[in-house]
Formats: sequence, C-alpha cells, structure tokens
Amino acid sequence: MGIPESATPAPPLVRAARVYLRVSTDEQDLARQEAIVANARGAGYYVAAVYREKASGARPDRPELLRMIDDLQPGEVVIAEKIDRISRLPLPEAERLVAAIRAKGARLVVPGIVDLSDLVADSSGVARIVLEAVQDMLLRVALQTARDEYETRRERQREGIEIARRAGRYTGRKPDLAHHRRIIALREAGMSIARTAELAGCSIAQVKRVTAQHRAKVAAGGGGPGLASQESDSV
Repeated sequence: MGIPESATPAPPLVRAARVYLRVSTDEQDLARQEAIVANARGAGYYVAAVYREKASGARPDRPELLRMIDDLQPGEVVIAEKIDRISRLPLPEAERLVAAIRAKGARLVVPGIVDLSDLVADSSGVARIVLEAVQDMLLRVALQTARDEYETRRERQREGIEIARRAGRYTGRKPDLAHHRRIIALREAGMSIARTAELAGCSIAQVKRVTAQHRAKVAAGGGGPGLASQESDSV
C-alpha cells in the first residue's frame, strides 16, 4: 500500500545564502575568508552566490556589495565574516545599507551578532516588538563599533606617519613590484583593463594606475614602445 498523499513528508525548506567577502586593499588577500563559504554549506545553507570585493568598508559605492543587494531574494541571508566586512560607514549610512538588505526581504547572519530572527518569527504582540527592538539595538551597536575601530585605526596611522616623517623615516607605502610586473605583462599581452584586473586579482583602478606609471617611466627613459604605443584602454 502506498503512502497516502497527506502523509507524504514535506520537502525541507531550502535556506539560501549569499556570502560577501571583503578586504580593504589590493595588497590584502581574500583567501582567509573563503572558509566562510564552506562553513555556510556545512550549516545547511545553499550558497546562491559569493561576492568578493577589494575596497574600503567606509565606501558606500562598492560594486560587488551593490550587486549582491540587487541580487537578493526574499528569505535569503547575507553572510559575512564580521560586521565590518559589510560596513565601516558612519552609523546613519550603515543603517541605510542594512535597511536596503532588509527591504529585499533578506537578513544579515554575522558572527558576534545575536540573531533573534527565529524568536521574532515565533512571537507576537509586545514580545515581538521587544525582540525586534533588541535585535536592532545589537546591530546598531555592532555597526557603530565597526566605524569607531575604523576611525581609531586611521588616527593611529596618521599619528605613526607623522612621527616617522618628523624622524625622516617615512618613505610611503612600498609597491608590490611582482604584482605590478604581472599587470604590465598582461596589458602588453593585449588584455583589456577589465580582463587584466580579473586575472591579476586586483581592481580596475589599480590596473589603470600601474599602467599609467609604466607608460610615464617608458616615456621618460625611452625604453621601447610597450604600453605607451597603445592608443586605447578598452575596459
């Protein structure tokens, strides 16, 4: 005898996630954060997409972040290593960013932030209002802390640079010459700026900057045509 249709167990609900990985500069590596993807799958999430970004968290116009928000579907979650991977923006801007995620029917799942979503869903009336208020407060505190840490780090960097400059020891950030050579090699092989950035694992802005520096050096030294002879930089 077959199982009555009414007794057939319902298929489990699929929990979909979008993972956002970010570092601040081209010199930093995203590899350390890649474990988040495996951890999300291990926790039972279907990972709909992974968004990798090399940009400051203090910028609201990060392309991959904006693309992720645009891609979000109702019921999905956004997973990041820490809240500062999502935002180091001033609190009002950070709250607008979170509101944009929530407006898509999605929510944040970030270690270190207590997630009361399940309790909220099972509650009603005053209890629901209180839980939502607590959740918002915890998130607001985390966002403000991320911004405070960013500003503290920037201030210490400025102080350190000023001390080094006064002592005559400040020489500026040293370029990654091997990385620069790879960018130049790809450009001289005929790769577009966008394709070079993809293959070199850096931003389009850095490709343009390194290319311009190389052209200026070639022009000053008369060291052959190279990139200086190319008429256009198609992205």
